[in-house]
Amino acid sequence: MTSIVVAPLSRIAEMAVRNRCREMISLVAPKQDFHRPAVINPARHLLLGVNDIAFAGTGALVAPQEAHVEAVIAFARAWDRAAPLLVHCMMGVSRSPAAALIAALAVEPDQEDDELALRLRQASRQATPNSRIVAIGDHLLSRDGRLVRAVERIGRGADYAGDQPFSFSITPASPRAPERTNP
Repeated sequence: MTSIVVAPLSRIAEMAVRNRCREMISLVAPKQDFHRPAVINPARHLLLGVNDIAFAGTGALVAPQEAHVEAVIAFARAWDRAAPLLVHCMMGVSRSPAAALIAALAVEPDQEDDELALRLRQASRQATPNSRIVAIGDHLLSRDGRLVRAVERIGRGADYAGDQPFSFSITPASPRAPERTNP
């Protein structure tokens, strides 16, 4: 089962090594300085300079734009899925969970938005996907509001309790086949 690993900046090296990730999406403030883990293929590292805000027109801050989300979608669709995809932002709570949802739908568009959002919530009590990134992704992926509503249904995550990376499957677990009984 293919998964996406979501992490705060402080834990990307550990999570990349532990999960054998080779590809990474970074959503950090413009000019944020950090070191890409050595196990991440430099050619498969998407770096997006975007602040964690949900509205445009905030002066020096860079709000998520369509171009940012289009880049996430294109990157995810080129992901070979041989290893988990690492997605991170500063705290691993808002931008990266939103991008992870979009990446999951970009590669597996036939899944139910509510099931995907619930898998995210089960994996992380504190994830609160950035509403602007979710709305843009919903539009670009032609979800007709389903992703936005699914994220609204899971609600705001628990208060931040420290760096808590997590992973979740990009597809639902297959239902178990019914057990056979001998007559």
